[in-house]
Amino acid sequence: MKKPDTRTAMDLLIRRIRQALPFEDRAARLCSDDCRICSLKLLDYLEQELEGWEQRLARGERPDFGDLNRLADSGRKVRRALQAGGLLPSTTDTGQEHHPQSETEP
Repeated sequence: MKKPDTRTAMDLLIRRIRQALPFEDRAARLCSDDCRICSLKLLDYLEQELEGWEQRLARGERPDFGDLNRLADSGRKVRRALQAGGLLPSTTDTGQEHHPQSETEP
């Protein structure tokens, strides 16, 4: 039986997170004086996680399913926090239903 290619899955997950979240949005990188949801710190944290995995993948490291799950969970939590802070539309604002394992969400 062939082993699943978790390196490809991690690369795909990283790309989806980068597409789904506003890493390049200047407004998301400014202090909003609402310290309950600090988009700056959340995006910085997630950016470091993504960069760390990109470096590890480049060195040939193979993530396990737990690694994939943890990064996906972090991406979902940051997305929900940004939605709560008004930096991203919520799924109810766009008329989309929430599917925990959706292809389009990190």
